[in-house]
Amino acid sequence: MKAAPTRCLHVLLIDDDPADRLLALEAFGEHAESVDISVSEDGVEALAWLRHPGRALPDVVILDLNMPRMTGFEVIAAIRADPALRHLPVVILSTSDSPEDVAQAYNLFASSYMVKSKDFPGFLAQVDHFVKFWQDCRFNRPDAG
Repeated sequence: MKAAPTRCLHVLLIDDDPADRLLALEAFGEHAESVDISVSEDGVEALAWLRHPGRALPDVVILDLNMPRMTGFEVIAAIRADPALRHLPVVILSTSDSPEDVAQAYNLFASSYMVKSKDFPGFLAQVDHFVKFWQDCRFNRPDAG
């Protein structure tokens, strides 16, 4: 049996839709003891948050594609172009299952692409898998710090 993580997984959620943010916060609330979630309402706000001096970067970013001011594609391109941020894992979470969107996300070096489940129990399962995967990646490797 694997040991529990020694620290919280820090996730930055970037999504412009208030209802989607609320559902995500509710789903991640099931993992409140092991996940710390920060929220940005759009890409401009998220990039300012990520570039704030002295702020610890998240372990993983969850990014919506369809947003005003900056699309998710523009946000991930900006993250990948910034030497201080380009290493961050970025997971796309979108309602779009368009092969073109998926291909473009991976061309911009998305770490993963998840299509949002259409029902809440399915979304809870997605979040459970997401949390387990990223906790394992960040905390249960021999070189994890």
